[in-house]
Amino acid sequence: MREKFYRFMQGRYGSDQFNRFLMILALVCFVVSLFGAGIFYVIGIGILVYAYFRMLSKNVYKRREENNVYMRYEYRVRQRFASWKRDMSQRRTHHIYKCPSCRQKIRIPRGKGKIEIRCPKCGRTFIKRS
Repeated sequence: MREKFYRFMQGRYGSDQFNRFLMILALVCFVVSLFGAGIFYVIGIGILVYAYFRMLSKNVYKRREENNVYMRYEYRVRQRFASWKRDMSQRRTHHIYKCPSCRQKIRIPRGKGKIEIRCPKCGRTFIKRS
């Protein structure tokens, strides 16, 4: 039986990160549909069908490109979350201001009173409280 499955899957794409995401999304849709939102059940079935289609597809190049697009979006989301997390952890000891002209983030230590800040990128000066 195992040998038949191996022969069936030979040349097919299989599973990847995008498929894992789709499976989790389908599971979330099914759980939400338990609370009375029936449309989420239909959406979950559609996502599940698409995930299995990708898994059994023989067009490996196209599936790999889809996964690469997903990975780029995931990387952007992870970077934004990491940046937000880093900024939140520094809020205790520093103020983070943006330059009014170039929008560059500038980190200033707290407790220095009213100070003049010079942007390292564009050179503009502005006054803020620290």
